[in-house]
Amino acid sequence: MILTAHQPVYLPWLGLFHKIALSDVFISFNQVQYLPKDWNNRNRIKTRTGPVWLTVPVLKAGHREKTIKDIAINNNEPWRRKHWRSIHLNYSNAPHFGRYASFFEDLYKREWENLTELNEYMLRWFLDVLNIKVDFRDASQYNFEGVKSGLVLDMCKKLNADIYIFGELGRDYADVNAFELAGVKPVFQEYRHPSYAQINGDFVSHLSIIDLLFNCGDKSLEILMEGNMTKEDIIKGRYN
Repeated sequence: MILTAHQPVYLPWLGLFHKIALSDVFISFNQVQYLPKDWNNRNRIKTRTGPVWLTVPVLKAGHREKTIKDIAINNNEPWRRKHWRSIHLNYSNAPHFGRYASFFEDLYKREWENLTELNEYMLRWFLDVLNIKVDFRDASQYNFEGVKSGLVLDMCKKLNADIYIFGELGRDYADVNAFELAGVKPVFQEYRHPSYAQINGDFVSHLSIIDLLFNCGDKSLEILMEGNMTKEDIIKGRYN
């Protein structure tokens, strides 16, 4: 069984979907500490003048003591209207905008109170649209213990994982020996970002998945997997 996990993030980039596509089970790791100025509540889209950030404002009181799952959105700021306006303004002329626009229009009409609920709702929709089939689970359903590499290994043991997919930065903290002694093979993602046809000028990489969807539609999954490790590679042992 191939397992991976990631904290819930806003409008994720392509690399997250590649990592999930490699797995059988995905854990939304929503019980780690919230990190300001990280990807939990923001990502970039492309505009006519270059990439800009879309940031969901959060209530900051006591956030350093809270897990991501407990972070509340600051709805005193008109962020929903601003985000939808920015998306509509910059992507309405994209080839596949009309196909997906109704989802986002409805999304930004709703009043979201909790950041994780927003992020997980969007992630499930993205996975469905991309046709990525995975067993999506919530970390709060379990009692994972430990820190950093030990926490990930405990998760693997409790879910009987044979292989765990780390992000590229996992090399900086993963205790490979401990994993192998436990019978869990660590695999490290090395995502090669593809190029694709974009509106609004020269190509810009490392944007939100919505940039790829609006520009490329049904070809999005094929494009984001292009030149990268596949699940078949992992099953056949063709990995780092």
